[in-house]
Amino acid sequence: MTTHANGLAVDVRGLRKQYGDVTALDGIDLGIHRGEVFGLLGPNGAGKSTTVEILQGNRARDAGEVRVLGADPATGTRAWRSRVGIVWQDESAPAELTVRETVRHFARYYPRPRDPEEVIGLVGLEAKADSRIKALSGGQRRRLDVALGVIGGPELLLLDEPTTGFDPAARRRFWELIRKLSDEGTTILLTTHYLEEAEALAHRLAIVSQGRVVAEGEPGALRERHGTEATVRWTETDGTQRTEHTATPTKTVADLMHRFDGEIPGLRVSRPTLEDVYLRLTGQEEPR
Repeated sequence: MTTHANGLAVDVRGLRKQYGDVTALDGIDLGIHRGEVFGLLGPNGAGKSTTVEILQGNRARDAGEVRVLGADPATGTRAWRSRVGIVWQDESAPAELTVRETVRHFARYYPRPRDPEEVIGLVGLEAKADSRIKALSGGQRRRLDVALGVIGGPELLLLDEPTTGFDPAARRRFWELIRKLSDEGTTILLTTHYLEEAEALAHRLAIVSQGRVVAEGEPGALRERHGTEATVRWTETDGTQRTEHTATPTKTVADLMHRFDGEIPGLRVSRPTLEDVYLRLTGQEEPR
């Protein structure tokens, strides 16, 4: 595997992990380009967090080849670890310290950290900089976790459901931070249950189900490739609401225009969303 030569920050081939009789990862392949925001989607238990743990070097794999920033995470050195930032699902900061004390403390672990005050501002905690962590709300603690993930100025940032507990305004601000980091050249792997978030941030996505990648590509390409039929809705002259699922929505609309002599009452045409594709590929789609 030539991760540097092929421009990949993360190169995974045949990754497998077993927990007793449970297969968490069943031969996953992933290639994440340098500077890319890559989304990893899947239901609980699909293997997302296990993948992140292996990439960070916190969990051993059973089989497969893994290169992260040119090194095998299983034997990653301290210098290599300083190049990888991570935001876990669980909070990691000590409750008795203030936000400013915590960010400054973690900054000392890295050879070239970002400015602590800048990072506190990036995650929107300026007003809480001198508050003890135990006094923060759940969303504010989550923002602090993000600050600790980026304080080292990582080349690769691993985000495991980072916006859980964020209110809508905080989530949007976090998106701005991710875009800023991406513009600066940081490679980002994001796991999330928020499909809107994945579509807004990720250059490419992989959908994982039962330990396997079932689809991969740009969000728009996934919708085109795996989307089901379009839905056409209209209102009949007697007020009845009609719905038709069709692979040829333009033809359906043309036929309706002819029948209604131009204007179609209550016409709405919708194509499959990323959420529709995700639910179908992970076997969670509800029958029509």
